[in-house]
Amino acid sequence: MRYLVRERLFDIKEDFWITDHHGHRVFYVNGKLISLHHTLVLEDASGLKLASVKHRLLTVTDAMTIEHDGQKVATVHRAIISPLHHRAHIDLHYDGGRLEAVGNIVDKDFEIRDGHRVLARISRKWFRVRDTYGVDIADGQNDAFILAIAICLDRIHHDEQGHA
Repeated sequence: MRYLVRERLFDIKEDFWITDHHGHRVFYVNGKLISLHHTLVLEDASGLKLASVKHRLLTVTDAMTIEHDGQKVATVHRAIISPLHHRAHIDLHYDGGRLEAVGNIVDKDFEIRDGHRVLARISRKWFRVRDTYGVDIADGQNDAFILAIAICLDRIHHDEQGHA
């Protein structure tokens, strides 16, 4: 399944829909400012809360957490940056595993992998809409979780560019 996601998601009180490749509203992203955290809540079209993405506003951090039902399920953080590619790690709290994002994360042309298995491809090349990128998720994956990872990576690498 391929989804269309807006970039730079952490403007205060910015809510929006993630659509499928046919333009149907599938997920709603509800931006909330809670104390010193900025939280995005990912909901399905009926309003069911699927995941929360949390980022501290008053700290300089290269890590974000994804929660489900109040429990941390993953931490997304920047790893290695080189002139040829970027790399980020997604530490899975529920089983101790680790996923990896590899490619040009800043320019939105990368993959999320579990070892050599590609779970999702992210690219802005598929769409001509300004400030958007596509997330193409492999069959059998948890779409909401993969989208939450993509949102985290967008924010972490947006900060890397100095909010450019």
